[in-house]
Amino acid sequence: MISLDLNFNILTRDLSHYLENQVKVGLFGSGVGLSLVLGFSAAYTCYYLISVARKPQLISGGKKFYQFLREQCPVVSETYYPTFWCWESRIQTLLRPFVTAKPGVVYRNELIKAADGGQISVDWFDNDESLSHPNPATRPTVLLLPGLTGTSRESYILHMVQQSRDLGYRCVVFNNRGVSGETLLTPRTYCAANTEDLEIVIEHVQRSYAAAPIMAAGVSMGGMMLANYLGRKGRETCLQGVVVFSAGWDVFECTASLEKPLDRFLFNSYLTSCLQASVHRHRPVLEKCYDIDHVMKARTIREFDERFTSIMFGYRTNEDYYHDASPVHKLKSVQVPMLCLNAADDVFSPSHAIPVEAVKQNPNLALLITCHGGHIGFLEGLWPRHSTYMDRVFKQFAKAVFEKGNQLKDLL
Repeated sequence: MISLDLNFNILTRDLSHYLENQVKVGLFGSGVGLSLVLGFSAAYTCYYLISVARKPQLISGGKKFYQFLREQCPVVSETYYPTFWCWESRIQTLLRPFVTAKPGVVYRNELIKAADGGQISVDWFDNDESLSHPNPATRPTVLLLPGLTGTSRESYILHMVQQSRDLGYRCVVFNNRGVSGETLLTPRTYCAANTEDLEIVIEHVQRSYAAAPIMAAGVSMGGMMLANYLGRKGRETCLQGVVVFSAGWDVFECTASLEKPLDRFLFNSYLTSCLQASVHRHRPVLEKCYDIDHVMKARTIREFDERFTSIMFGYRTNEDYYHDASPVHKLKSVQVPMLCLNAADDVFSPSHAIPVEAVKQNPNLALLITCHGGHIGFLEGLWPRHSTYMDRVFKQFAKAVFEKGNQLKDLL
């Protein structure tokens, strides 16, 4: 810190000397405007370095998993420096889709038949040019789950595919029913509590490449679905590891947070309209079973779930659905190593609802909490187009699971 302060003081002195000699007229006369600018810059820099840039908090229910992460994933111990001009939660969340690049990825689409007559769309990135794992039969596979209305074309998914490609792994993206352009064959979509389609996809991936190790990564609602799946399956899964980003752990708290005036305006109304657009797209098959006109009048996610989601999946009340969809109630049953990344300033998953105590009770769980990052933001660097803190966590954890996974056995 002394070296950093010294360098900053030298830079400020030299810049001041240069500008005072080159710029004869300041904002309010010679030197006054310059002094204000330099003073503000110095104050902002000090505030950023002291209050914004922080090391994340790593919490685990067992010493073995904690030490594994510290040794194999150095990112968990490094200071997270959010992009200095957009570190605020909502700004990170809103800007991430626009400032991060979308790497070019060519998928191979596959439609999987479900028992109810529906179909599930998955997008494969085979990575046949992998040098480290040239044999497709044993090439490690990463299963990716997007967020609430996301698909395989989301920038955060494309970034994880790119990271996996660099490591030589294969990826398969699980698209929820009806969101990626495929025809909805039955009057059923998806929700965070129901993991039947996910189980079908995992079993299909395992059958397709029986000798290949599999891990999974879920984002937002995709992470909630993964956590609920692991809580229900226990040890009865082929997944060797799971990483979850920006999951909502308690749906009641998440919904209440998003119903605050500003967050309702910025996020809730938009996401509700996205959900309604999907319903409208498949109206011919859905209106046979549901009052679509009533659904289209919903103004919040809660109203949408009351009028559509909870009814579709047979819940007596929306409160019953929200309880079942909340992963916090199932964490004690997770038997697979699972790393969870959350930002303390995420308005979608408020800090007081992050399940710190539940994680401490299960040696298979680890929680990484950053002070900033927003919801699926985690932007870092001057212009964060190509990589985020979340990307680095994913890449290091995926590599650790596939290459050092033997150290994760028997975490008790």
